[in-house]
Amino acid sequence: MPLIAVIALSGITAVEARQPKPPVSQLKATVSQPVQPAWKIFTAPDGRFTVLMPGIPKMVTQTQKTYMGKIDLQVFVAQPPKQQVAYVVTYNDFPYSYGQIANPQEVLKNAQYMALKTTQSRLISQRNIRSSNNHPGREIVYINSGGKITKDRMYFADGRLYQVMVITTKKQEPTLSHTITGYLNSFNVVLKP
Repeated sequence: MPLIAVIALSGITAVEARQPKPPVSQLKATVSQPVQPAWKIFTAPDGRFTVLMPGIPKMVTQTQKTYMGKIDLQVFVAQPPKQQVAYVVTYNDFPYSYGQIANPQEVLKNAQYMALKTTQSRLISQRNIRSSNNHPGREIVYINSGGKITKDRMYFADGRLYQVMVITTKKQEPTLSHTITGYLNSFNVVLKP
């Protein structure tokens, strides 16, 4: 059974913005708008992917022991202020020999299984997709017991498994649907020269 490295990001930091109550005479004029972060193209440090991100993501490396040896999982997370949402890209490289012979559909199927298992989530939908430069992929949407919804696009390219995710609440998901789609669609695998 192939290794699939998945990060469980179900504990998004919830930030609730509260403003002091205005005097009654000002109630009509007060409209609260969420803070809109500046979206910029982010290029991975190794140059192998690009994606639009709300600001500069935080990067974390997690080492996982597997039957193939130690595998590093690279995680990039951006969380806009005053929103209950996280924009995440993860990837892990498989050992060269495995990455060359692996069946992409099996890798994606196992990644889906591990994502659901590690987050203790229920699958809402799934479909096969392709990256902009034709790498095999899968899109899954799932919800965990705490009500967090994750939309996850996985791609297998050149021995690397990418996961491009948005994690948010059921309440905020409808208001962010266009932003979520734009973020997911902005992801590009950069082909090796």
